[in-house]
Amino acid sequence: MTRITVKVGSNVLTRDDGSLDVTRMSALVDQIAWMRSHDIEVILVSSGAVASGRSELHLQKEMSEVNERQLYSAVGQAKLINRYYEMFRDHKIAVGQVLTMKENFNRPDHFQTQQNCMNVMLYNHVLPIVNENDTVSVTELMFTDNDELAGLVTEMMHSDALIILSNIDGIYTGDPADADSHLITSVASSDDISKYVQKKKSNAGRGGMQTKSTIAQQLAAKGINVIIANGKRENILINLIEDKDNTPHTEFVK
Repeated sequence: MTRITVKVGSNVLTRDDGSLDVTRMSALVDQIAWMRSHDIEVILVSSGAVASGRSELHLQKEMSEVNERQLYSAVGQAKLINRYYEMFRDHKIAVGQVLTMKENFNRPDHFQTQQNCMNVMLYNHVLPIVNENDTVSVTELMFTDNDELAGLVTEMMHSDALIILSNIDGIYTGDPADADSHLITSVASSDDISKYVQKKKSNAGRGGMQTKSTIAQQLAAKGINVIIANGKRENILINLIEDKDNTPHTEFVK
């Protein structure tokens, strides 16, 4: 594989209080730098802006859900990208911020402009860091979550694979906390796994395993493998590249 999209969820990047887990971020940055040193282009789709902004502000007045999200995102995105900039700079890797909206994937002219921009970044060895532009998105036009965004980016940029980092190892046959549940290591695009997919959403983000599995099977049907793995495991990205068979994950294949 020469190009991989990596999506990192809010539950991986934030602590329980919503603040950025800088130690975890640094570990993921080190692993992405390792991937690049092994001739793998990486496109990073990163959540965490809203959660990061929430931890910075203590609102005194009630606001609508949309206004809160816009405010938290505006503050949190600046904090998030600054952290990435500093961490990747230590590896002599330049980063670029790509804030996008769902309509940019539906209009051919916007799609082409966005694709061209990211191709130019990759050609010049700049790491694209992609997130939804929550400051101007409105509810009915928002992505379901960043898993949907990651799927669209993966297709648009012709990535060889998508790695979705969550806070669990993948799809289980039951509650992951149940000792009788076991990890499903491989899922075909035609498999019906609905009875295994928990419908609850994540604590920090607005997505969940249901969206992840839906996006994963859609991409797998088009020949793009998708891996769901635990972003809090040490060296998870390196292990998936070097020793996938012995690394816990769920892989979606055609």
